[in-house]
Amino acid sequence: MEVKKSKKADLENKKGLFMEIGLVISLAIVIIMFSISQREKVVENFDMGTIADEVEVIDVTVEEEPEVPKEHVQQQTVAVITDILQVVRNDAQIETEIDWIDFESDDDIVIEPIKVETEEIEEETIFIVAEQKPTFQGGDLNVFRNWVQSRLEYPDLARENNIQGTVNITFVVEKDGRLTHIEVLRSPDEMLSEEVIKVVSRSPKWEPARQRDVPIRFKYSMPVVFKLQN
Repeated sequence: MEVKKSKKADLENKKGLFMEIGLVISLAIVIIMFSISQREKVVENFDMGTIADEVEVIDVTVEEEPEVPKEHVQQQTVAVITDILQVVRNDAQIETEIDWIDFESDDDIVIEPIKVETEEIEEETIFIVAEQKPTFQGGDLNVFRNWVQSRLEYPDLARENNIQGTVNITFVVEKDGRLTHIEVLRSPDEMLSEEVIKVVSRSPKWEPARQRDVPIRFKYSMPVVFKLQN
């Protein structure tokens, strides 16, 4: 027996309708999703007046500088250098024009020595012979020799070492009667020489020598004896 289907029970005929309903439902879902994402966001407004009341305001005071009188204000002037300096690099080559005609190889270069003028000091002549010889306290050289001998102090070290002998000296009687250029020609010991020079340098002024009644410089030589007494 053959089974026959009813046309109302056959779903193949309603396949197109179901597809259209599915598309409508899908489109509705998409529209609802877009509408949810586009909702406006509510931004809360803060009351700025409330925050401002909590801040403590501090007054800032500026200390005024005292005014300086105009007469105490010094004007300063700054010198401005207007010259333009031309900087030359180390590797820059500087060209100079030299006329080599001015330099001839045949010319001899002569160097003249520098003349130094020296002032010649003329020392007055010292005499050893004169019309009138120097005098000491109205006497001759022997008076002065006795004056020196009486003032000598025998050095202790020379006495202990038995040093004795004659010290030969020279000196110059100047025009004003002073004694200069006291020199020892011969002496047995330096200690004796120092003692003689010390006494002679203390000599009072002499009466100078004269030549044609004009004071002159005169040179004397004199022995001084050191002798130990037993």
